[in-house]
Amino acid sequence: MDKRAIGVFDSGLGGLTAVKELARLLPSESIVYFGDTGRVPYGTKSNETILRYTKGDIEFLKTFDLKAIIVACGTASTIALPQLDGFCEVPMFGVSAPAARAAKKATKNGKIGVIGTPGTIASGGYEKLLLGLDPKLETVSAACPLFVPLAEEGWQDHEIAYLAAKEYLAPICAAGVDTLILGCTHYPLLSGVIRKVMGDSVTLINPGAEAAKELRDWLGYQGLLADEGKDGEVRFFASDCVDSFVTLGSRFLERPLTGCVERVDIEKYTPRG
Repeated sequence: MDKRAIGVFDSGLGGLTAVKELARLLPSESIVYFGDTGRVPYGTKSNETILRYTKGDIEFLKTFDLKAIIVACGTASTIALPQLDGFCEVPMFGVSAPAARAAKKATKNGKIGVIGTPGTIASGGYEKLLLGLDPKLETVSAACPLFVPLAEEGWQDHEIAYLAAKEYLAPICAAGVDTLILGCTHYPLLSGVIRKVMGDSVTLINPGAEAAKELRDWLGYQGLLADEGKDGEVRFFASDCVDSFVTLGSRFLERPLTGCVERVDIEKYTPRG
């Protein structure tokens, strides 16, 4: 059994959807979460900046005694993580590959939609993963840049969110997909309006939740699970205002965020450009 914590990071608060699932599946595990709220969003940044920010996030998490890290940012997972082989001695897990595997398993007509930040969609990362799993799959993608600020403003049920979803998802609806990957960990907060636009017959894939499931299975296989019977500790860190983190974080976790949120000068850990 292994008492070391699991590290999770995201460009903002979306990665808390992965934390929520980890806490549900593995209540005995301790978690260290870092949200780079001072530099959110990553999805509109250059690939070079995304890689640099991701390295800094990992360097910060490496100051803790960790047994695994989840790269819970969809943009960092698709763009930076493939370039970081050997960068970190701690095993790292992205959210994009587990989501792609779940989508392939879920689809019945072979048509899969992908939505994400502009950076994630431009990278074509999900398409490469899906076609690598099955070249016969058909994919259609759309960038949804307003979804992150809508989620962080708490406007996920607002009429503006519905109108944005209707506009963004029009080409995906037209393609007749039966499965849709929510390719940013913020997007599950908008699953209500996404479901309203897509219809109940379309399966929505939550990357953070899928990553949490795969990490659970890996920890079990490796014999690295914490002892059961005692709840793990969850620590939160942010690179900007901690007060708003507490308010918004409770929304992402769907429960009151208890404990102190500490502010981090992430630039101390980030390599110069």
